[in-house]
Amino acid sequence: MSPVRIKLCGMTRAQDIATAVDSGADALGFVMWAGSARALELPQLASLSAGVTPFVTRVGLFVDPDAASVEACLPYLDLLQFHGDEPADFCARFGKPWIKALRMRDDIDLQRAAADYAGAGALLLDAYRPGVPGGTGETFDWQRIPGDLAKPVILAGGLTPDNVGDAIARVHPYAVDVSGGIEARPGIKDPERIHAFCARVRAVDASPAAASFVTTPNTATP
Repeated sequence: MSPVRIKLCGMTRAQDIATAVDSGADALGFVMWAGSARALELPQLASLSAGVTPFVTRVGLFVDPDAASVEACLPYLDLLQFHGDEPADFCARFGKPWIKALRMRDDIDLQRAAADYAGAGALLLDAYRPGVPGGTGETFDWQRIPGDLAKPVILAGGLTPDNVGDAIARVHPYAVDVSGGIEARPGIKDPERIHAFCARVRAVDASPAAASFVTTPNTATP
């Protein structure tokens, strides 16, 4: 039985990356969408990704990007995360493992989404707020997640050091994803909250709903 993986998203500073790695994060997210307070430009991504140690997965977050924008980022990423309305064939065209983020709107059919995005390594489930593709800092009703979903679940949306243990116990996700819940302010992480979040996850003896999600961590920094 595998431990719950930890993804810390919205990394913008080298010191936050160092803290995250030291705290045991499995993956670090870099936001490549200009509408976010945590957005990076390509030179920033290149610099920050070079500081990620081997076997920690570098994840690029995109929202309805054009192909050229994604391709420019590929040398610095191990995994792609799509947060918009991207079709599955677009997500799969870049030769990298990928995950699809879904916002938990009232009418969503997760079983259908799992079939539509059959090539995804996992589905990242986030809270829904109209016009906001993610990073709302809000939770959703975890009971809405079917236990027999065909894809591993990455649980996001309003997670903090205080509630992540309960979230894992209720959902049994493959991984948890946090951004605002470990910040002093948008884009600036709080070292104590990073440590507390990772420590709480590691302390919970929970198993993922499925263990088939495989990514390819970077084995050498560019």
